[in-house]
Amino acid sequence: MGLPKDDASALEWLLFQQSGVITWPQAVAELGAGRVRHLLKTGRWRRVCRGLLIAGNGPVSREQQWWVAVLAAGEGALLAGLAAARAGGLRGKWRYEPVDVLIPYGRYAADLLRRLPIDMAAVRVRRTQTLPESHRQRARPDRTSMARSVVDAAQWMHSDADAQSVLAAAYQQRRVTPAELGDVVKTMPKARRHALMVATIADLEGGAEALSEINLVRLCRRHGLPVPDLQERRTDASGRVRYLDGYWREWRVHIEIDGAHHMDAGQWAADMRRQNEVWIAGDRILRFAAFDLRTRPAEVARQIRAALEASGWRPRS
Repeated sequence: MGLPKDDASALEWLLFQQSGVITWPQAVAELGAGRVRHLLKTGRWRRVCRGLLIAGNGPVSREQQWWVAVLAAGEGALLAGLAAARAGGLRGKWRYEPVDVLIPYGRYAADLLRRLPIDMAAVRVRRTQTLPESHRQRARPDRTSMARSVVDAAQWMHSDADAQSVLAAAYQQRRVTPAELGDVVKTMPKARRHALMVATIADLEGGAEALSEINLVRLCRRHGLPVPDLQERRTDASGRVRYLDGYWREWRVHIEIDGAHHMDAGQWAADMRRQNEVWIAGDRILRFAAFDLRTRPAEVARQIRAALEASGWRPRS
């Protein structure tokens, strides 16, 4: 919805602030019951569930789904998990669709959320005993803080890989710091995947920003290889700043980890040109698919070891 004009009514401002979602009491207070029923009967407004309406009849937007979840869950409800992280600006794709809402442990959400329209995402209402003020954020709608949202998203993900990925993405996109994530995890010792989150946050503190880089660091440690510098800054021949995924400076060995975006034709051509420049500068370069780090770690470690030894590295006896 566009920004209302200066002379807009209280109802217009309310609908703007709540992305077009409004409770029955709110609507009746502004328009009266008769006018609200007329808007519903003529199809100009839509009933989402008992006591909750949308001012419009088009597809339900993601922001409207967030508002429906929070308003239907009742007083004290906060948008949480991946939905709250997305509301805070986190980008990425994960195999997780529900909208999560947190409520205080001592109360129950209304049963309204079980009867949402088929074109809306499922809503999961979760109760918590751990919700200090620092984990709350005043927003539209109110939600958990970014750090708490990311930690909850990680513990609620379907897989460990997705849990690590959302933690890494939040840090890589500068939405949170490892210290902020660590502070939240400390308050939630019984959280699902607690040990995995602690280990992943430690890796982020050490400089690994992407999930593939976290896997690279762990692979090197597991196989007795030196850990490379991550996100090494370098200026190419055209003057543009580039970042190397991993670089063993002493032995001039450079590693690139290719994610799905490298399969794009334009990206592939750019990668080849950058690889040529690395070779021209005198470095050895290794390239692996991110998938290889997870499924063929021994083969990846063997080739890294061979490249390092060819460049003069010797393992400690």
